[in-house]
Amino acid sequence: MGTIPKLFASMPREYRLKGDTMAINDDCIDVMATISDESVDLIFADPPYNIGKDFERRILDRDEYVVWCRKWIDECMRVLKPAGTFYLMAATQFMPYLDSHVDGKWTVISRIVWHYDSSGVQARKHFGSMYEPILMIVKDEERYKFNADAVMVEARTGAKRKLIDYRKTPPQPYKDKKVMGNVWEIPRVRYMMDEYENHPTQKPEKLLEIPILASSDAGDVVLDPFSGSFTTCVVAQRLGRKCVGIELDEEYYKMGLRRLGLATEFKGEPLVKVKVRKTTNKSKRDHVLAGTLVENQSTLDELLDPADEDGSREPDF
Repeated sequence: MGTIPKLFASMPREYRLKGDTMAINDDCIDVMATISDESVDLIFADPPYNIGKDFERRILDRDEYVVWCRKWIDECMRVLKPAGTFYLMAATQFMPYLDSHVDGKWTVISRIVWHYDSSGVQARKHFGSMYEPILMIVKDEERYKFNADAVMVEARTGAKRKLIDYRKTPPQPYKDKKVMGNVWEIPRVRYMMDEYENHPTQKPEKLLEIPILASSDAGDVVLDPFSGSFTTCVVAQRLGRKCVGIELDEEYYKMGLRRLGLATEFKGEPLVKVKVRKTTNKSKRDHVLAGTLVENQSTLDELLDPADEDGSREPDF
């Protein structure tokens, strides 16, 4: 028996397992209740945001949502190893409530901002949203794992400006690399990207690479209780980690089976990638085909440039 099955007191009702990769179709609170204490190295949770989007399964009032979040957060921390790390995403509206909950019990090492481009519909009566918050939470601030060398970026003072640090004796050049900061500028997933999937809140692989590289080693166990498009597991698998992804929605579960190579069919249905735009707003292609573009148009091929096919009109989440 491999490592992954040993995590569970009882196996889930619906799952697929191949090697060190497991996808589960069930409620995460029910599944995590069967996972052993302190058995997971890294957790990344990106729950439903509960902000009224039409793709959300149901909307709870604020107090109900916060109570529900506390339940699965506490389960995540129970299964996390003493030196493990938990990355928690949430809507800006709810993060203060979740932050106060975890910071009162454990330690928030970093408050991270994922900043993305905002070419979509913009607010007219307030400042539009261009970021999502992430908490980096640990049980023991003296012994958590952090692979600094894996998340180095260029230090402009040393690499570009070639300045000298005269505070030291003898003076010496500033280093040309440093650990990246807590503002991560990463584009959202767009229609023409290879990694694009038919999921309304898909996170980019680059976003998941950072916590996985920083807070786990090859062979470590990574858990995502709200797998969605299963990007966490895709990246963990690619980077040589063991991974468990839990997803309640069957359609997204099937997406995970396909992306992770766990199955080619489900209940007799072939698992094939079919790309559908996430927005019904018009794109350049729509105007070309309707003949409604302004005069002095370029050639049809130029106007149908695939780089613009998503129309850059996706609403901010």
